[in-house]
Amino acid sequence: MAKNGGVTAKALLGLLSIHPMSGYDVRQLIPRSIGHFWSESYGQIYPALKAMTAEGLVARKTERQDSRPDRHVYSLTKDGRTELREWLKLAPADEVPRSELLLKIFFGAHAGKGVNRQHVADFLATQEMALKIYTATEKQLKREEAGDPQLPYWLMTLNFGRHRSKALVAWSKETLLELERLESRG
Repeated sequence: MAKNGGVTAKALLGLLSIHPMSGYDVRQLIPRSIGHFWSESYGQIYPALKAMTAEGLVARKTERQDSRPDRHVYSLTKDGRTELREWLKLAPADEVPRSELLLKIFFGAHAGKGVNRQHVADFLATQEMALKIYTATEKQLKREEAGDPQLPYWLMTLNFGRHRSKALVAWSKETLLELERLESRG
């Protein structure tokens, strides 16, 4: 799975490069780290960890817990670090973005009055909230992870999200004005 493809496995190798974690820990970390631009479900994480263990890319250690199920903690092996480094050298694959909002706007002439404006207004609010989250996350990272050598790279990805959200806020405001103009004519 990991050696022959599967960006899920590569994402997990990257997350495990931070420190050893259980599958649950990985899933909890995703929304606070790569979750703004990449998602993985439990249904993807656990099979990938199992396959990566079988391939020797990660090692699994079982921690016994009183009155709770055993905890399986995964860490990168030497082969796993090599696999991660090799994958990082490859050019990223192009992806066609999917946006239900844009799909609805594209066919917006069929929507009732105000429907498109409401969709865009809701989207605008989401992007404005995202900007607040990016600001808070940046402050938290700088405070809690100041000495981590990966911090500048984490901040680069956060800044991408901030720039994207700023652009989407501008697009939303522009689109709302155009929708109001269209509705006032019709």
